[in-house]
Amino acid sequence: MKTNENFCPIRNILDRFGDKWSILVLMELGKNKVMRFNELNRDISDISQKMLTVTLRTLEADGLVTRKIYPVVPPRVEYNLTEDGYSLIPCIQNLVDWALEHKETILMSRKTYENK
Repeated sequence: MKTNENFCPIRNILDRFGDKWSILVLMELGKNKVMRFNELNRDISDISQKMLTVTLRTLEADGLVTRKIYPVVPPRVEYNLTEDGYSLIPCIQNLVDWALEHKETILMSRKTYENK
């Protein structure tokens, strides 16, 4: 059992962004402002519906995404970033830019490591 001494709130928050889905969902919403579930699912083609649902709920619980339900048939649900969500986009974009800049050397390093 973990004690409060072992609990690190910063690590807990950063763990949310350790998975690729949260970052991708945030970036898509940052580009498109407001999106419906199926639009997100289409644009992030390799995410399952279940994982997209879990990711959106997690981001909503963290206050980074809002969900608006319209009382129509069939139900219409839209997602968008909160102010905190938008404030995170430049940080994520810096990571994306860094990854693009260093992609080739990282891939070569991985290949060298695998061939050892």
